[in-house]
Amino acid sequence: MASYSAEVRNELARIVEEQECCNMAELASLIRMGGTMLIGGNSNLGINFTTENAAVARKALTLIKSGFHLKTEVVVTRGRRLKKNNSYLIKVVPSPVVTELLAALGIMQGENLNVSSDSGILRKSCCRRSYLRGAFLGGGSVNKPEGDYHLELVTGNLDFAKALVRLMKFFSLPVGMTERKNDHIVYLKDGDAIIDFLRLIGAHNALLTFENVRVVKGMRNQVNRLVNCETANLQKTVNAAVRQVKCIELIAQQKGLDKLPPSLLVVAKLRLAHPEATLQELVDAMDGRVGKSGMNHRLRKIEQIAMELEHE
Repeated sequence: MASYSAEVRNELARIVEEQECCNMAELASLIRMGGTMLIGGNSNLGINFTTENAAVARKALTLIKSGFHLKTEVVVTRGRRLKKNNSYLIKVVPSPVVTELLAALGIMQGENLNVSSDSGILRKSCCRRSYLRGAFLGGGSVNKPEGDYHLELVTGNLDFAKALVRLMKFFSLPVGMTERKNDHIVYLKDGDAIIDFLRLIGAHNALLTFENVRVVKGMRNQVNRLVNCETANLQKTVNAAVRQVKCIELIAQQKGLDKLPPSLLVVAKLRLAHPEATLQELVDAMDGRVGKSGMNHRLRKIEQIAMELEHE
């Protein structure tokens, strides 16, 4: 069964943008996430792109070959360990056309490698969304909504990570960044923010799944809070009743209940007759002759008398 992250990637990989600028933005981000540059004969450049998701590999291959006549090879390495995913390597054979592609993507500027900024291809909001989609396809993951809310984009390129942070802040997402070993982690930990991000990059089915599970999870948490609160109140009521009965029994042994004022005597006898009753139930048993605060005051007075007897 595919993980939730894999389901999100599979959905995103099926998205086909009509505008070429958006495709280029998505490919640029994908290559920055999972691609490496090669230098072949005559100093021609090539590209290696690696992923463990077959749908992402197909999407990357489609984007790479769209509009550019490039020679590509696909190598599948089967995972040898148990539950280890296959690895898909797309090799773009070095040629002058690769340099044209990289220049169009903004990854090459003249003869220099542009490692920091893709602002040239991110002028439009639609392209920014596609760029974030490519980042998730190439190095993103999101926890299943039943667990803790966490979405992250992982890259070894600090400048690229900072660019992703700026881009997510542009969309008013509460983004954070940290380091893990040699990688830079751009992350979201808020459920609403993750939903907004999934909406931005076009993962609408995954968004609905996330939202539905989150609603059920929220209702379950609310029920648990109510049950816990009810349990705590019940325990508090029982503890108070047990303490009051002990105090009344102490007074009866040491001075006799008849020595109590009439107003306290009737309450003491009522508590002994109903040792498990709540405060409200004791009030109801008095037929409204005393209110809740009055009943509480009398019981506290009885406890105070018992404490004084203990210290004599």
